[in-house]
Amino acid sequence: MGATGSKLEKALGDQFPEGERYFGLENFGNTCYCNSVLQALYFCVPFREHLLDYYANNKNVGEAEENLLTCLADLFNQISSSRRKTGVIAPKRFVQRVKKQNELFRSYMHQDAHEFLNFLLNELVDILEKEANDAKDSPETPLQLEKIENGPANPQVNVVQNESLITWVHESFQGILTNETRCLRCETVTARDETFFDLSVDIEQNSSITSCLKNFSSMETLNAEDKFFCDKCCSLQEAQKRMKIKKPPNVLVIHLKRFKYIEQLGRHKKLTYRVTFPIELKLSNTVENADSEYSLFAIVVHVGSGPNHGHYVSLVKSHNHWLLFDDENVDRYDESTVQTFFGSAQEYSSNTEHGYILFYENLTSWN
Repeated sequence: MGATGSKLEKALGDQFPEGERYFGLENFGNTCYCNSVLQALYFCVPFREHLLDYYANNKNVGEAEENLLTCLADLFNQISSSRRKTGVIAPKRFVQRVKKQNELFRSYMHQDAHEFLNFLLNELVDILEKEANDAKDSPETPLQLEKIENGPANPQVNVVQNESLITWVHESFQGILTNETRCLRCETVTARDETFFDLSVDIEQNSSITSCLKNFSSMETLNAEDKFFCDKCCSLQEAQKRMKIKKPPNVLVIHLKRFKYIEQLGRHKKLTYRVTFPIELKLSNTVENADSEYSLFAIVVHVGSGPNHGHYVSLVKSHNHWLLFDDENVDRYDESTVQTFFGSAQEYSSNTEHGYILFYENLTSWN
């Protein structure tokens, strides 16, 4: 990316952030789903810093077993420690490890970026927890561990189950939902907490992220065959159910459900709906007596007309600059162009670039 890199450096000029690196990632045959997510994670600065600390603390460990965490740490270190400000890096070792770990990603077919993100974060957690458990009896272990609450699984969210430790992955991405059910006969409210790494929300034409989140937390009536078993009434009763964010995460990841199974077609179809998402997002009524303010810093964009083919790119905000990462290519973008990824107001449109995964940082929680 010599010419492209020089072009980017020239475009930023004196505004090029000191110590920052902007590198494209080589595509190894439909690995754009991986590259786009990696760029979003790299510019999640607290996550990146934790990963680089992990690399620094483990790089001299003799014959440590290679895993997805060590490969990712090595890749991030290659980028951050490069003498050059721009360029292209081939994440070959990391991609090979992904394919070795999960057969879903072994083919050269188009893969889903959200599935990959979900797999990656949970795999990193598993590795960190195993290392923590192995080192638990050692007084020299650097990990600080805390107890966390567990909750039942919910199909609307990606739930971290059977956790007993908080890792720095949890610190970055984990939030807590409360599932409240009110019996309409005795008015008893049953509340269950559950953890999540990202929220998957249904979308509608000409809507907004705010309305999508309101619908996610809207009241649902359970009746007929869906009645709720009330422990106090000891019987099935009509009830009202809702989901609320009890503890917002430091990084709020919102997955827009753009791929829907259409029974008449017998296949999944991409929803090109126009869904607006603001740069600054405020979550109200999520935590008692508190509002959470978020700022958008990364968007994974799906380019194409269907779920089984297409391309992924990522738009990232770094030091008040917006950059488009398209595999090997990195270009500067104007903030006003973010709205081009909202979607299409009409069902048929020549624009096929749609926001798919949104990354917001909590402005009120980072220390």
